[in-house]
Amino acid sequence: MSNNLKFNIRSKIVIGYLLILLCFGVFLWIVSLHISSLQEEADFIEVHDMEVHNLTHEIEKDLLKMETGQRGFVITGDDSYLEPFNEALSAWQIKYNKLYQLVSDNAEQANHLENIKENIKDWITVAGQPAVQLKQLGQDEEALHFFINDPGKQTMNSINELFLSFRSKERELTTHRIEVMKDNNTRLLYTMYLLWAGALIITICAALLISKSIVKPISMVTHIISDIAKGGNMSQRIRVRSNDEVGQLADTTNELLAQVGRQNWAKDHVSLMSTLLQSSDRVETAVQFFIHKLAVILKLPYGAVFINHEGIGLVKAAAFADPDGEPWNKVRDRFLPGEGLVGQCMLEQRMIIVDDIPPNYVRIESGLGDAEPSTLLLAPVMFEGQVLGVIELAKFQPFDELEIQLLEQLNQQLGVTLNSIQSKMEIQQLYHESQSLNEELQSQTEELQTQTEELQTHTVEMHMLNERLGAQKEAALIAAKELEKYAKELEKSSKYKSQFLANMSHELRTPLNSMLILSQILAENKQGNLSEEEQQYASVIHNSGSELLNLINDILDLSKVEAGKLQIDMSLVNLTEIPELMEGYFAKSAESKHLNFKIEMADGLPDMIYSDGMRLHQILRNLLSNAIKFTERGSVTLQVQKMDSIVSADFMINGEVIAFSVEDTGIGISEEHLMAIFEAFQQGEETTARRFGGTGLGLSISLHLAKLLGGYITVESKEGVGSKFVLYLPLLTEDSQTDNLFMLPEVAATASTSSLNDTPMEEYGADEIKRLAHKTVLIVDDDIRNVYRLTNALEKLQMNVHTAHNGFECLELLNKHSNMDAVLLDMLMPEMDGVETLKRIRENPEWSELPIIVMTSNKNSNNEQLLTSEANDSLHKPIHIDEVIRILQKWISV
Repeated sequence: MSNNLKFNIRSKIVIGYLLILLCFGVFLWIVSLHISSLQEEADFIEVHDMEVHNLTHEIEKDLLKMETGQRGFVITGDDSYLEPFNEALSAWQIKYNKLYQLVSDNAEQANHLENIKENIKDWITVAGQPAVQLKQLGQDEEALHFFINDPGKQTMNSINELFLSFRSKERELTTHRIEVMKDNNTRLLYTMYLLWAGALIITICAALLISKSIVKPISMVTHIISDIAKGGNMSQRIRVRSNDEVGQLADTTNELLAQVGRQNWAKDHVSLMSTLLQSSDRVETAVQFFIHKLAVILKLPYGAVFINHEGIGLVKAAAFADPDGEPWNKVRDRFLPGEGLVGQCMLEQRMIIVDDIPPNYVRIESGLGDAEPSTLLLAPVMFEGQVLGVIELAKFQPFDELEIQLLEQLNQQLGVTLNSIQSKMEIQQLYHESQSLNEELQSQTEELQTQTEELQTHTVEMHMLNERLGAQKEAALIAAKELEKYAKELEKSSKYKSQFLANMSHELRTPLNSMLILSQILAENKQGNLSEEEQQYASVIHNSGSELLNLINDILDLSKVEAGKLQIDMSLVNLTEIPELMEGYFAKSAESKHLNFKIEMADGLPDMIYSDGMRLHQILRNLLSNAIKFTERGSVTLQVQKMDSIVSADFMINGEVIAFSVEDTGIGISEEHLMAIFEAFQQGEETTARRFGGTGLGLSISLHLAKLLGGYITVESKEGVGSKFVLYLPLLTEDSQTDNLFMLPEVAATASTSSLNDTPMEEYGADEIKRLAHKTVLIVDDDIRNVYRLTNALEKLQMNVHTAHNGFECLELLNKHSNMDAVLLDMLMPEMDGVETLKRIRENPEWSELPIIVMTSNKNSNNEQLLTSEANDSLHKPIHIDEVIRILQKWISV
C-alpha cells in the first residue's frame, strides 16, 4: 500500500507544473486587478471627458444657429431661416441636460453650467424671440431698429466667456486624471517585476527537485542496460525499486529481452529446418523430416502432413505418432477439397484451431499409458496463393502466439521446399523429354537434309514451270478482261431484256384487256343479237386472250425475279381461309374432270402466320392448277401440317415449319426430268407440252417465290402413278424486318384478277341490294380489268357506276355529276396519281364530306398518313368484292 502512495514521474512533473501554474495564476490575478483599474480610468477619460467637450461644442453650435437664423430672418424675412432657429431652440436644452449629468459630481462645473443656462435663456427672451416676433408681425422698422441696437450682444459675449472658462476647467481635470493613471501604470510595472522574480525562483527550485527524482533512477537503468549490451548476457535482468515510470521501463525492458530471446529461438529453429529441408530431393522425404523436426520443436504428441495431388485430393504423406489399430481404423488418409477439417482448411486457405476436443476424438499413446489432446490445429502449406498441402497437429496445451508464428514461418519454408522439389521433378521430366526430342530432331534433321537435296532439284524444275505459268497468267489476264467485257455486255443485255419485257407486257396488255372485255361482252350477248356459234367464237377469243394474258404475266414475273426486283411483303396470313379460297378456285375445275379434290388441315396449326399472302396463294394456285391439269382420274389433295424442322441435301430450315403438300394421281414425271421442270420454259417431255399445253414458267416462278419467302419446294414423282409437290415455309409468328419494294401496278392487277370474279346475284342479300340500290359510285383506275369487274359486280347491286382512268377525268366527272355517293380511287395512275387527286378533291369545300375509299397495292405505303387523314377508308389489293360492299354500306347512307 505504501508503494502505491509513492509519486511516479508523471505525478512529480504534474505537481511541478501545478506549482508553476499556481504562481502564474497569482501573478495574473494581481496584474489583471491593476490592469482593470487602469482600463476603468482610461475608459472614464475617453468616454466622460470627450463627451463633455463634444456636448459643449454642440451647445455652442446651437447658439450660433439661433443667432444666424434670427439675423437672416430679420434681414430677409425668409421663413427658411427660422428652421435652424427653431431646431436649435429645441435641441440645446436636451444637450445641456446630458452635459449637466456628466459634470454633476463637480459642484464648480455644475455652477458654471447653471450660469450658462441662465444667460442662454436671457438671450432667447431678450434678443432672440422678440426680433423674430417683430418681423413676423410686419413691424420691419422696429425689427430693424431692434436688430441695430442688438440688446443680446452683451449676453452672448458673457455666454462665450463662460464656455471658455468651463472648457479650461475640464482640460485641467483631464490632465490630472492622466497623471494619476501614469502613476498607477508605473506601480503596475514594479509589481510585475517582483512577481516574475518570485515565479522564476519557485520554478527553478521545483525543476531541480523533480529532475533529481527522475534522473537518478534512469541513470541506474541505463547503466544496467549498458552492462547487458557489453556482456551479451541476455539472461541478465534489470532491477529497480522505484514505483514510477522508470520501474515500468525496467519491467518493459525485461519483457523485451525475453521476447528477443524467444524470437532468436524461433529463428534458430527456422534456420535449422531450412537446412534440413534443403537436403531432401523427394516430397515424401521432405515432409517426413519436417513433421518429425516440428514435433521436437513444439513438443507435439501427434502430427500429420497431407500433400495435394491434382485429380486425387489431399493424401497423407507423413505422420508423427500416427494411431493404428482398433478403434483408429476410422482415421482417413485422403480428403477432397471441402471434405472434413482437412479439406475445409485447403478450401478456405487459412489456419483452423479447434480447442476443447471432445472425448475419444484421438488418443496419444505411449508405453506408460495414453491421454487425450485438448487442442487441434490445421494449417495450409502454400506457395504463391496455391495450396500444396495441409498440416494437422494435436497438443495437450493450447498453442501460444509464438508457436503459431513459428509454425507459419516453418510452413512457408515447407511450401518453398515442396515447390522447389516439384519444379526440379518437372525440370527433370522435361529434360528427359527434351533428350528424346533431340534424338527425334536429329533423325528428322538427317531426313530434312535428304529432302533438301531433293527440293533443290525440284526448285530448278519449278523455276522452269514458273516461267511457263507466267506466260499462261498473261493469257489468263487477257481472257479475264474479255470475260469482264462480255459480263458487262451480258448485264446490259439482261437489263434491256427486262425493260423490253416490261414495256412489251404493258403494250400488249392494253389492247389485250380491251379485247378481253369486248369478247366477254360479246360472249354474254346481253342484247341477244348474236347467234350461238358467234357467241362460241367470242368465248374462244376470250379464253385465248386470257391464256395470253397469263403468259405475259408469267414472263413479267420471271423477268422481275431474274432482275432481283421482286420482293416479298410480309404481313399476317390467315391459314384458316386457305381451304375456302382454294375450294373457290379449283372445286369447279376438279368437278368438271370428275376428280376427288380434298383439302386437309392438320391439328396444331396456328391461325395466323407472317408471310406474303399474295405470293403464298400464287404458289398454291400454280401447284394445284398443275395437279388438276395433269390428272385425268383419281384425286388431288392439299395437305397443310406443322413440322419441327426440315433438313435435306438442298436446303435446311431451323425451327418450326409449315408444309403445304399437293399430291395427285396424275401422269407423273420421269426421274430424269424431275429437276428440269423447275427451269423456265421446261415441261418435262415434249409430248407433255403438246398434249396439255402451258408455258413452263409456273414452277420456275413458284420456286423463286418460295425462296424469297425463306422456304423451298421439293418434288417426288413416279411416272404413271402421280406426283407430290411440297412447299416448306418457316413458321413466323412475328413480323420479320423485311425491306419491301413498292409493288408495281401490273403485279397488283395480276394478283387482283382472281378476287373480282363474277359473283352471282343470289349471293347478295336483299338488304345489301336495297341499301346500295340506285346509289352512284365513281371508280377511278387505269387498269381496265379492275374497272370492268368492279363495274360488273356493282351494277348487279343496281348501283349507278361512272368510271375514270386518271385524276383529271375524275375531277371532270365530279364537276359534271354532283350526286356522287362515293369514290373508289386507285393510288397508282398515270398523269395525275391518286395522292394528288385526293388532295385536289379535299381542297374543294363541296366535296369535303364525299366518302373516298382508296385502293392501294401495298399495305406499308409511304402515303399511309395521308390516306388515314384525308381518305375515309382503304382497300388493299387483291380486292374482294365482299370487302368492297361492306365498306360502301358503311359510308353510303340510306
